[in-house]
Amino acid sequence: PEKSTLENYFFNGNEILAPLYANKGIFWPLTPSMVIQHSASYNALAQTHNNYPFQAYQNSQVDQINIIGEFPVQNQQDARHWVATIKFLRTITKMFFGQEDNFKGNPPPILHLSGYGQHMFEKVPVIVNTFNVELRSGIDYISTTQDSVYSATIPPSERLKLDADNNIDPTWAPSLSNISVLVTPVYSRDTIKRFSLQKFANGELDKQEGIGFI
Repeated sequence: PEKSTLENYFFNGNEILAPLYANKGIFWPLTPSMVIQHSASYNALAQTHNNYPFQAYQNSQVDQINIIGEFPVQNQQDARHWVATIKFLRTITKMFFGQEDNFKGNPPPILHLSGYGQHMFEKVPVIVNTFNVELRSGIDYISTTQDSVYSATIPPSERLKLDADNNIDPTWAPSLSNISVLVTPVYSRDTIKRFSLQKFANGELDKQEGIGFI
């Protein structure tokens, strides 16, 4: 969240994540595909000499959300954004650890998922379970510090050699890749106490700060 302790923790003086600072997180340059599933669980109670079992309600839940999108890179600025996105995803899937870390021992941070307007996803609290990135062969790779493109036919060892000879930062972003992220909505006990089905149906709970019920 903006002006939170974690905002300073991740973005203060961090040049790698600087392209993400304005949005305080990642976004896909092109509209991604999303797979969303809501489920209600019932237990089938078998009855003697009966053709149809009774269905006893157990619970409801929002299942994991899979976000898959293409990430094109056309210039040096796009390449920096791509590198920052990967670094951010690598970071928020790890726990806080280290002798100099004031948050050590805490699990990976909870993020906010927003998109498609306030009645779809408005600051939905989520945790990131997994993410996948595709580094394709047969395409161009763009340097994050030089506005140049090396053909994919050049072996990676030669690219690194060229980087070393010319003092170029050997960080390369593919001109086209797929990035998929699997997230799970998570709500605290205090937040769940504020749930009301009537308010939810009226759209009053999906736009309030810090709730984000879906």
